[in-house]
Amino acid sequence: MALATASPKNRNADDLTLRWSGRWSLTARILAINIFAVAMLAGSVIYLDSYRNRLFAERQAQFLTIADVMADALAAAPTEERAALAGTMGQSSRTRLRIYDASGHQILDSWQTSGPTYRLRDPAEEPWQKDVARFLDRAVDAVAAAAPPPPFIEPAMDRRQAWPEAQAAVQNGTSEARVRFAPDRTPVFSAAVPLENSDGTILLLTTNARDVTRDVRAERFWSGVVLSIAIGLSLLLSLFLARTIVRPLRRLAIAAHRVKQGRAREVTVPRLPSRRDEIGLLARALSDMSQALRQRIDATEAFAADVAHELKNPLASLRSAVEAIDNVADPALHKQLLALVRDDVQRIDRLITDIAEASRLDAELSRIRFEKIDLGLMLGALVAARETRGIERGIGLAYARPEPGTAVVMGEEGRLVRVFENLIENAISFSPDNGLVQISATRDGNRVQLRVDDEGPGVPPEAREAIFSRFHSDRPEGEAFGKHSGLGLAIAKTIVEAHDGRIIAEDRSDAASGARFTVTLPVAED
Repeated sequence: MALATASPKNRNADDLTLRWSGRWSLTARILAINIFAVAMLAGSVIYLDSYRNRLFAERQAQFLTIADVMADALAAAPTEERAALAGTMGQSSRTRLRIYDASGHQILDSWQTSGPTYRLRDPAEEPWQKDVARFLDRAVDAVAAAAPPPPFIEPAMDRRQAWPEAQAAVQNGTSEARVRFAPDRTPVFSAAVPLENSDGTILLLTTNARDVTRDVRAERFWSGVVLSIAIGLSLLLSLFLARTIVRPLRRLAIAAHRVKQGRAREVTVPRLPSRRDEIGLLARALSDMSQALRQRIDATEAFAADVAHELKNPLASLRSAVEAIDNVADPALHKQLLALVRDDVQRIDRLITDIAEASRLDAELSRIRFEKIDLGLMLGALVAARETRGIERGIGLAYARPEPGTAVVMGEEGRLVRVFENLIENAISFSPDNGLVQISATRDGNRVQLRVDDEGPGVPPEAREAIFSRFHSDRPEGEAFGKHSGLGLAIAKTIVEAHDGRIIAEDRSDAASGARFTVTLPVAED
């Protein structure tokens, strides 16, 4: 027979899962998953946030508009008044105006008239807080994979050819704008506009827009505050979640380990009654399982002790007979000893057979498939077979057969036959000579009741529970010792309960002497 094997791909995936789950604790995984989600949110916010780009684009468009207006004003002004006008416009707009002729030489600079209108600051002269701010700016650019603008450097020889935007404006005949970073990472906007009615004369307008950097940093600061709060809350919630999950799971794991070791007789598994979630369900399931396991272990130990005790008597008798048989010369006594040996061997064989059936009964009952069984027909066949074999001491069987189809239950026929065989044999053994054993099956609502009545001494009230215990033996007078193993009624009770039924012993209700065994089973659904 070929055995199914997992594919290499599935095995690799399983190995990876096991390595990851074995390397990280549940707390670490909860924290990692929550922080990863927040980090992804932060990264996406940083990456998708186009606030700076939008601000640059808006400011660049405004700067181009201002440059066009200034170019028109300078073109309309007389040549001798242009320097004063450029100085005034530069002071009012905090910009620097430069005009280059067709050959590229500078013919006007507003700073020569009005003085500097902005100053590019040296980062080395600024406080350390500015260094931190610039470092954070670079970090955000790196995370967002944003390429910073090129650096702004005043040309050593101030000619039009040193300004790419001015060259492009001459070649294209349109306005051109650029943005660069000053040494302190503040933006420097520049715009080149051809003057009307002039042959190749270009106006170059530059300004250092420090307010743009302040606005961008303020926006990122508050975004960082929000993200920091989100990460803090995520950490707290993750720790709370880990605490409410990991701690009870650790308690359950410790209790399960103690149950596994088996050093303590009673191990208390926390049931966590206040929890109504899956952890609480798991705790109560483990507690019930450990209790059932302890009961099963106790039952197994008691059963093993009872088996040893029950086997000890026939083995001791058998040993004594075997040891004495060689020393006996009397043929009659020799024959008596051989008969004793045979009886002891039969008793041991009966004990071992019943013990084997009782020990595997629970496991077999958990695997069998129930089918519909008409108990009326089954009991009729069972009574007929018993009468055919013959009944000693003139005892009779009376069977009150129910209406066909009224006593149908779900069950396993072989096991139920064993139940009623045990009950009938038990009733026959306790019945007096020429007595009558009455068997009946009736339907009562959604239950079927089956009764076996005898005319024996009955069962004392204090023994009506004990008779269903393993190896309990309360035999009638005159019956040979060891004829029964004491497991018949215990086996019958186990089978009935596995069929969701009940078996009880009581006095007969018709005032006659004797015992009544009643088996109640649920009716099979149509």
